[in-house]
Amino acid sequence: MVSYPGNKSDIEDITDEEDKRKKLMELDSDNQKLVTQFGANRIEEVENLPDFYTFRNGLIYSHRDFGRFMQRLNSGEKSAIVSGFNASSTPHIGHISVFDTNLYFQDKHDMHVFIPISEDESYVSGKIKDQAEGLKNSILITRAIIAYGFDLSKTHVIIDQIFTEIYNLAIKLSRGINMSEIKAVYGYSNDQNAGLHFYPAIQSAHIVFPNTQGYRNVLVPIGPDEDAHLRVCRDVAEKFGFEKPAVLHSRFLMGTDGTKMSKSKDNGIFLLDSLKAIRKKVMNSFSGGRVSIDEHRKLGGIPEIDVSFQYLKGYFLSPDESDLLYGRYKSGEILSGEIKSMLYEKLSKRIEEFQGRYEKVSRKDIMKVIMLNDAMDMETLLDRLGI
Repeated sequence: MVSYPGNKSDIEDITDEEDKRKKLMELDSDNQKLVTQFGANRIEEVENLPDFYTFRNGLIYSHRDFGRFMQRLNSGEKSAIVSGFNASSTPHIGHISVFDTNLYFQDKHDMHVFIPISEDESYVSGKIKDQAEGLKNSILITRAIIAYGFDLSKTHVIIDQIFTEIYNLAIKLSRGINMSEIKAVYGYSNDQNAGLHFYPAIQSAHIVFPNTQGYRNVLVPIGPDEDAHLRVCRDVAEKFGFEKPAVLHSRFLMGTDGTKMSKSKDNGIFLLDSLKAIRKKVMNSFSGGRVSIDEHRKLGGIPEIDVSFQYLKGYFLSPDESDLLYGRYKSGEILSGEIKSMLYEKLSKRIEEFQGRYEKVSRKDIMKVIMLNDAMDMETLLDRLGI
């Protein structure tokens, strides 16, 4: 049978290996539903995809209007990326594919990246205890974003408690979103707070904001569970003369226990974890190894359900290297413990380098990227209003 970490999970109750495979494949259903139920298209349908590992390794699953975005980008049109972050957590391995995709476009195409940190959504949804926690988390996330390697001159962090001008744009867009749509898309009920019902207007404001700065061609890379925000935004944008944003959906990767990654389950590898903690998570991760070495040599491993193999395949190996490792693991030549050691070696090196840069980020660096309200000049305002 397949070996599991010590922590209990829903999957551990399933004893048949084929059922385990099916259980894990269900974790990809969020991606599949975007194509089968919500009108997204598989990324393979786009011609001349960028020659970057997140596209080559299957970390990008589907899209909305990405081909159109690339045509306009390659024609020289001023373009930007919007890539949000929730203030209830810190960056983890699941964010790497989106971060790296953003950096690819920033480096290769000289693009500006707008990063809204939704500390207000974290508050109204109860993910944090108060707004002060959200603000502090947002500043620490900004520090991590800088450490990750984003260009300070082309990166703009939107923290709504600081850049309150975003609420004016949200108010404007709110007239184009009705309560029936909010309830249908999000499933909110009348007994939930008004902040949750209004937040889709704020999310849409984040996404169309680059349009107000002269960036009409906008790309939004997201996880599959964030597509609802984009569906609402794409619907409301055109009502106010804004462009529909293009969307990239990253492929879901399982947490260390083989289930959906969740802060409450502590099954994510966070970029600010200690190396000791990371090693423990990797070595205890859900594996496709057999119950004994003899059985593994005889039957071979199951790379399809092995967390460490999937991380190696997604983030660190070329398709040819993945195919070679897949064959060696599948044949029983390589043990699950060796797969885990390979992942830890590569992952720890990358995270150690990130943490070194994180310690060097200064207050001045943080101040360079956080957007501030424009200074109010009342005389100019009165002149503009003809008063």
